Amino acid sequence: MITAPDRTPLTREFFDRPVLDVAPDLLGRILVRSTPDGPIELRLTEVEAYDGPNDPGSHAYRGRTPRNDVMFGPPGHVYVYFTYGMWHCMNLVCGPKGMPCAVLLRAGEVTEGAELTRKRRLSARNDKELAKGPARLATALDVDRALDGTDACAPGGGPLTLLTGAPVHSDQVRSGPRTGVAGDGGVHPWRFWIANDPTVSPYRAHVPRRPRT
Repeated sequence: MITAPDRTPLTREFFDRPVLDVAPDLLGRILVRSTPDGPIELRLTEVEAYDGPNDPGSHAYRGRTPRNDVMFGPPGHVYVYFTYGMWHCMNLVCGPKGMPCAVLLRAGEVTEGAELTRKRRLSARNDKELAKGPARLATALDVDRALDGTDACAPGGGPLTLLTGAPVHSDQVRSGPRTGVAGDGGVHPWRFWIANDPTVSPYRAHVPRRPRT
């Protein structure tokens, strides 16, 4: 018997835990994006943990800046950053206020509103690719810096909400090196994904950018 996903919103207490506990526990949860054209729902299948001042790969490793301010809490808020001059990526802040930890949402399966995401992801060859990768995920959900700081645990909901969904059993969770992270931050096996899920993005090691000539 297949149990329907739980529609109960995740509480702030869910996010107020160590990042390495929250990250794998987000797999199978449902992210709801409310838009003027209708809701989009995404089942999370791949995430990546960033442990603030303890993590050279984290945006908050060297301290607080206007860009990473949301990472410092409170938990349950959305941190959105702009990268490579063209893409946005979405994170969920976790841990106690003042400890800048976050989970990057790397991939997911669109379970509702696929027709809306297809309009934004014209290059996707099929629906499995709509949110296969963090920039694709943000693009599919129409997430940009305007949503930075959004409270995903706001009473009554908001533009972004997390539902309990159908948590993944631990024997279906895999972990490995984070994608595209250089130096000491690249060695941590803090990328988590659902085994054999077709929406999970391929692993890519960091490749240094060529200097401009």
